[in-house]
Amino acid sequence: MDVNEYLGLFLDESQEHIQSINTQLLKLEQSGGADVVQEIFRSAHTLKGMSSTMGYERVANLTHEMESALDLVRGGKKESNQLLLDTMFIAMEQMEDMIADIESGGQGANVDVSETVAAFQSFIGGKEVAVEKTSETSTFEIDLYTNSVIEQAKQTGFEAYQITVKLSDAVVLKAARAYMVFDRLQELGEVVSTHPETEEIEQEQFDLSFDVLFLSQETKEVIDHAIAQVSEVERVEVNAFTETAVSEPEVAVTAETIAPEPVVQATSDKEEAKDTKEQVAAQAQAKTIRVNLERIDRLMNLFEEFIIDRGRLERLADEVGQPELNETVEKIKRGTNELQSLVLTLRMMPIEQVFNRFPRMVRSVAKEIHKKVQLDISGAETELDRTVIDEIGDPLVHLIRNAIDHGIERPEVRLQAGKPEQGMLALRAYHGGNRVFIEIEDDGAGINVDKVRSKALERGVITDEEATTMSENELAMLIFAPGFSTADVVTDLSGRGVGLDVVKNKIESLGGVVSLETVSGQGTKFQVSLPLTLSIISAMLVQVGEESYAIPLTSILETTLLDEADILTAHRERVFDFRGQLVPLVYLKEMFGIESETKTQFPVVVVRKGNKLVGVVVNDLIGQQEIVMKPLGTYLEGIPAISGATILGDGRVALIVDSNDLF
Repeated sequence: MDVNEYLGLFLDESQEHIQSINTQLLKLEQSGGADVVQEIFRSAHTLKGMSSTMGYERVANLTHEMESALDLVRGGKKESNQLLLDTMFIAMEQMEDMIADIESGGQGANVDVSETVAAFQSFIGGKEVAVEKTSETSTFEIDLYTNSVIEQAKQTGFEAYQITVKLSDAVVLKAARAYMVFDRLQELGEVVSTHPETEEIEQEQFDLSFDVLFLSQETKEVIDHAIAQVSEVERVEVNAFTETAVSEPEVAVTAETIAPEPVVQATSDKEEAKDTKEQVAAQAQAKTIRVNLERIDRLMNLFEEFIIDRGRLERLADEVGQPELNETVEKIKRGTNELQSLVLTLRMMPIEQVFNRFPRMVRSVAKEIHKKVQLDISGAETELDRTVIDEIGDPLVHLIRNAIDHGIERPEVRLQAGKPEQGMLALRAYHGGNRVFIEIEDDGAGINVDKVRSKALERGVITDEEATTMSENELAMLIFAPGFSTADVVTDLSGRGVGLDVVKNKIESLGGVVSLETVSGQGTKFQVSLPLTLSIISAMLVQVGEESYAIPLTSILETTLLDEADILTAHRERVFDFRGQLVPLVYLKEMFGIESETKTQFPVVVVRKGNKLVGVVVNDLIGQQEIVMKPLGTYLEGIPAISGATILGDGRVALIVDSNDLF
């Protein structure tokens, strides 16, 4: 088998199962539950099968031991303990490293898992809890259809049995012996289901035992004797099966799902059950396909060029002034607008993919430094451009680790301060205009502003005069300065003066802004503001002198005309009265050093950031247009109030104004 053909699918599904296990492990640690253990077991079992098929033996061996330990817990033979949980968390960290190695072209053999495997084996080999097994228990979870089949069979004289077959330790060909068992059973009745699945048994993806749900008119003794005749079968258990684990079929529900009306027609129970199963299967079919990200990027690049050409076509049509041409261009514009929406949607991904890594990380970091932290996540469904998703993870990791290490106090310190010993850490995401805001807030001690001021003066980051005039939040923002740290002791987590300056640089490179608010003794909130997308946006084109600029439409509240006489002065700043609110004015010609004629009446674009407003003074309004955002490159990056550039229909370049820098 050419494994390269299935490598992408293996990597995607492995990451999904690893994330599922991480989530369920946290649930298991907090509240336990047999259903949680079952979910972890299923994911571990699937991971083992996939990695074994692909030939990644170290991954398969680790998941095999994990699966064996979980099997004892879910069967009631062992009780889950903290040592097992810690071992499973370590195993998942190692699993992530091995999958990353496979993704980069390796074989997943870059991690030594011998100690983890030994820890699982120690748990497996320990003293078991005696469990009295009765014929009333079942390892099979059957659906409504299978339950219906069993009920009908019983009405015609059949009995349902659960058969457990254990092969000898010395067996050479497990699949061949299992086939012989099934061959004997087919002579005595009908096999309804197996555990593991038949395909896994055929591929020898099981230990030495398997279970069979079997219908027969024969007695237990006859069935037992028939299977026992197969060579290398060590033990056979035949028990009556009872339908105690009927699971509802999983149905994919969408907003468009309509409950079917009852059909008034006489049908047999078997036919009705069959129809129901087929309907459920049809509804549960996957509605998604996996697409290589490179293809989406290529599609996006082609579409961006098309948008630029569309702008040129619109301009030429206006110059020609032919009605038929204008009508055709208008139809093209409507079609491309819809296509643009679809293409942009393809690039959007929920930030959940980033947030999912943090619960386990918070647990690990808090345990390492002997703190108690409860993580609360909200807004994980908020969508961001894939480019931003790929880059934002590491900065958030730094901010969260900083909040745990510097912000949240030790349990004994919190108790002395009258706080609960468990600190709260909130991670939130939400949309605001054309941006996405991510907040990381803790209820810790807050930033010691006096200590920051002292360190900043000591390192020459600020002058004595600045130290007396800066606000507390401005002083707190100094922790983002390169090499700045207030930690008294260097630890594995912090104290070396690296991290937050890198965070700030990375966020700004994505067109984002990071800010913070802190209250002594109450906590700190970091806020990261990011652009919703980095590709195609709607913008208002404006004229300043001979230059054209683009202002993102989603940050614009409205446009208005202002007379020179309407300009007021407040706190030595030019402002104007906008619906009873004094709004400051920013002149783009002054900001960018452009010479232009002075007018007595001029357009003002009112932009907003949260609940703050600024009036941007320009010479003329050109109109609304879809533009393709292009980066300025390393030579021009860092220009204040400019987030990128775009190519207009006439071939000229227009700079894109970053309205957030105007506040």
